[in-house]
Amino acid sequence: MTFHIPVMVQQVIENLITTKKGIYVDCTVGGGGHASKIMESIYPEGQLIGIDQDVEALEYARERLAVYRDRVILIKANFIELEMIMMSLGITKVSGVFFDLGISSHQVNTITRGFSFNKDHKLDMRMDLSKELDARYIVNHYPEKQLAGLFGKYGEERFSNSLAKLIVQERKKKPIETTGELAQLITGFYARHNKGKWRIHPATRVFQALRIEVNGELSVLPDTLSQAIKLIVPEGRMGVISYHSLEDRIVKNIFREWEKEETITKYGYGLKRLSKKPIIPFAEEIRQNPRARSAKLRFAEKIYFKEVPRK
Repeated sequence: MTFHIPVMVQQVIENLITTKKGIYVDCTVGGGGHASKIMESIYPEGQLIGIDQDVEALEYARERLAVYRDRVILIKANFIELEMIMMSLGITKVSGVFFDLGISSHQVNTITRGFSFNKDHKLDMRMDLSKELDARYIVNHYPEKQLAGLFGKYGEERFSNSLAKLIVQERKKKPIETTGELAQLITGFYARHNKGKWRIHPATRVFQALRIEVNGELSVLPDTLSQAIKLIVPEGRMGVISYHSLEDRIVKNIFREWEKEETITKYGYGLKRLSKKPIIPFAEEIRQNPRARSAKLRFAEKIYFKEVPRK
């Protein structure tokens, strides 16, 4: 079984690995796709710390990376705990930090996880199954105004107000229990109000918004990236793959902020982007793995005050 097909592996390795004897952190280790390639690319002195909040993912990664024994440490946690995790391990500096944001193929394809609008199952969408908040609760209990704001902010859904109103009306009749019920409700709305072909499934934006809310994906990202910058050694690198504009905008803005001379002067360190534009997958990779089509990879290198780039 393939747990998840990692995206832009070659580009990640080429830009992340600055020393083959370093410690690297994969903050979204998932099934170990990128992690295994990192381990293949470094010397026996090198080490990897893998973090993920999905127990199923960690079990798969543990089996996949078992050959590396104590050179790999896997931890169940949200990446917002990055700094605390490193402190608990006695690690003060690392050579590189990597993030592959968003949802994995395994999570989408596992019907019982309730992520996909293509498969009918109980609404869930939790990456960490020990958490209480799930998509079903949000859909059936959030007030109309809060739902509308959620769909607009995290889904960039242009019909956010109308869809929120429709959901509240329908749940008064009976609870909306499954992904299929919610998807059908949204598709029906689009069919009545929006003529022509759809470029993406009508439920895509609402499902994205629910997933982000359930897992707090965007709320913790800025602080986590700042923690990573602090941990990285001089000339060490941080790479982030994002899959939609909201994630990419946060990453781009954080990189820009830490590249400003006043920020570097204030903290004594900052970032230098390796390129102004993100790296995107090759056409062949998109053909083989359609999920890669929306991926954007950004890399930055840590610099210190004396290295502030002059304009």
